[in-house]
This record gives sequence, structure tokens and C-alpha cells, in this order.
Amino acid sequence: MFSVGLYTLGCKVSQYETEAVGEAFIKHGFVLSDFSSPCDVYVINTCTVTQESDRKSRQVIRRAKKNNPDALIMVMGCYSQRSPSEVSEIDGVSVVIGTENKLSLPEIALEMLADAEKKNQKTVKTTDVKKAEFERMKITSAPRTRAYVKIEDGCESKCTYCAISDARGRVRSKAPEDVISEVLGLYKSGTCEIVLTGIETGSYGRDFDEKYDLADLICELDRKKCAERIRLGSLAPELITKDFVERVRSAKILAPHFHLSIQSGSDSVLYKMKRRYNSKMAMDVIENIRLNIPGATFTTDIMVGFPGESEENFLETVDFVKRAKFLDAHVFAYSKRAGTPAASYDGQIPEDIKSQRSKRLIRIKNEVRDLILSEIVDKGKGLSVVCESLSEDGFYTAHSDTYVEVKFKSSNSDLTGKILNVKPVSQKNGIIYGELI
Repeated sequence: MFSVGLYTLGCKVSQYETEAVGEAFIKHGFVLSDFSSPCDVYVINTCTVTQESDRKSRQVIRRAKKNNPDALIMVMGCYSQRSPSEVSEIDGVSVVIGTENKLSLPEIALEMLADAEKKNQKTVKTTDVKKAEFERMKITSAPRTRAYVKIEDGCESKCTYCAISDARGRVRSKAPEDVISEVLGLYKSGTCEIVLTGIETGSYGRDFDEKYDLADLICELDRKKCAERIRLGSLAPELITKDFVERVRSAKILAPHFHLSIQSGSDSVLYKMKRRYNSKMAMDVIENIRLNIPGATFTTDIMVGFPGESEENFLETVDFVKRAKFLDAHVFAYSKRAGTPAASYDGQIPEDIKSQRSKRLIRIKNEVRDLILSEIVDKGKGLSVVCESLSEDGFYTAHSDTYVEVKFKSSNSDLTGKILNVKPVSQKNGIIYGELI
């Protein structure tokens, strides 16, 4: 019986795909093992969103070679899709596929393990993602109390800084009946919170012949009571229309938390990025959701140091973050990606200025977060949380429906995976500490 070690870099979509590939290996007789241990096969799911992502992907591949020099090393994902030759030249790599045909890896592995001559050959199988269909995959169980379900792949936004559209191709969606079946199966297996995710989640259904979109899917999942809680993955602001909010506002299953990929609060920067909205449109989306879904919270992604970003532009983003009152923000510096328009733009920002702006914005977004958490504590209203794990210090870790991280103590040692009510008592470093109600 062969062993396989899996490693994921990147987004929730990649995490889901790795879990689906892991289940496929198990069905083919493999045993899942810890990646850090000697395995017969290693599968690395790569990311290419930044130069650092590429570097980390190469680092993990070399780590696999070090763990077992004789192992079969298989690489998939966005980095291998964009740079298959570069990946195949890394010492120890035997198989390179891109962002398609990932479920073929177990059969390829068995064939190569059975033939020493084939094992020593390089196999590179990337496809034209522009012509690809949605790769049908599913998971039947989740290692966590929260599961990701990929409902969409691809992106057609063509933002000037982004390489992901080249790695993922056009928008294509999982059939509604497949999503409903998968979500319901996970719920019945004990997973109480499902995150619907995609490369451009809000574009779900755009490729269908008949009109059916993300709001239709949410409403159908709600009517059929397919989970205790559904959370949405990252959403582009321009796709969250008033009609969308009006249709999903009454869905009891939907968590009142929205992750909006804002990127910048400066209209000038957004224009150069070729984003499909300006700062007012983005703020209108936030205000409309707050009006229709009281208590909703927001998280976001913010890029600093985009080519040509002035200090004034940066301060416009700071002001936007303050006014939007984000619960949290993933702040990251612009990274030049070969083949993207922004890589050749004038006004490239020095690394030290990017670093300074990142630190300044992180400090500010933390101040905003702490004010939000203090308000929650002052109100004292119970939080509905999914209990996730018990740490050695005796605290349970959980997240509320609004995605607030919560910690509490209990003498009960069997609360993981349950939905509970916790009274907020205090907050520190972005965490609410509370008591079971």
C-alpha cells in the first residue's frame, strides 16, 4: 500500500481541490500520510498570485525531495499551469499538471510506481484552460468543522496586476444539483458550516444556458435546508447588486458576513487596476448590505504599492478602510507578475515604501477591528459560534456567524463541531473572549 503526502499553497479553492485529490488517492488504495514524513508520493498544489507564492512553491517541492529522495513528486496548480517548464526543471519533480485534470493524478501515480522506467521520466500535462470545462470533483467529508465547496472556476476580469486569469481560464460553474448534493452530503456527515468558494464566486452561473445565478443557488440551498450555515467566499463588489441582496436577505442559512475583494480605496488606482467599480460603488454595496442585512460584517483584501500609487492615493485607501469598518483586512504589497500589464507600468513603488504602507495600514485596520470588537463586548449580545477546536490552554476556538473569532472555556470536552451561543466578555488582539450561555 503506497502512501501520499499532500501540501496546499494559496486560496480556499486550492484547499478544496487538494482535499478532493486526497479522496481520489484514497479510492485508489493510497494511505494519506503527513507531508513531513517519508512518503511514496508527494502532491504539491501550487500558487502563483505573487512572486513570493512562486518561491514558496519551489521551496515546498524541494522539501518533498529532502523528505524522501526516491519519492514520486507530483506538482499541480496555478504556478505549474503558468510555468510548467520551470517547475519540471526542479530537481525531483516527476509529474507536472496545471489547473485541470487533477483527479488523474492517482492513476498516473500508480502507473509510474509500477514501472521504474516511467518513474524516472518527466511527465508534463498542462492543458489550454481557456477551453476547459468545469472539472467535476467533490468531497464527502471534511477534516475541519468548516468545509469549502468549490462552485466556480476561472476569472474573466483581466485586472492589470493579476496572473490568475491566465492560470484558471474562463468562468465555468458546477451544476446546481452537484453543489446541492455535495453540500447536503457534507452536512449529513457532520459538517455544519459550508463555504461556497470560487476564483470569482459571484460569477457563478454566468456560463449556464439557462438563467441561474449565485442568489438562486443560495435560495435553493436554504429552501432544502442543506446545511446549518452557508458562508460565501470572496466576492467582487460589482457583482453584489441590489437585486442580489434583496433575493438573499431572507435566507436563514446564509451567514451575515461578506468578504469583498476591494483592493484599493483610491479611484485612480482602481482605474489603473482595471477594476470594474470605483470607491463610491464599493461603499454603496457595503451600505446596502448593512441596510438589508442588519449586523452584517465585512472583511476584505487591500493591495498597497500598486504602480503609481501616491501618498494621497494611499491615504484615500486608509480613509475607505476606516469608513467601511472592516472586521479585518488582508493587507499585501503589489507584486510584479511577468506577462501582466502592470508589470511594465511606470511608477513602480520601492519595496521599502510598500513595506511602510503595509505596516501603516495593518495598524489602522487593527484599530478599526478593535473598535468593532469593543462595541460587540459592550452590547453583550450572545454570539452564535461554530466550535472548531480545543487548545492545550483549555480554550475552545470558534467563529461566529459574522466571522468574529471567539475563545471560551468549558468543562465539556466534546463541543467541537457544535453551534453554541457565547456571551462576549472581553476582547484582545482581534479575539473575543466569552462565556457559554
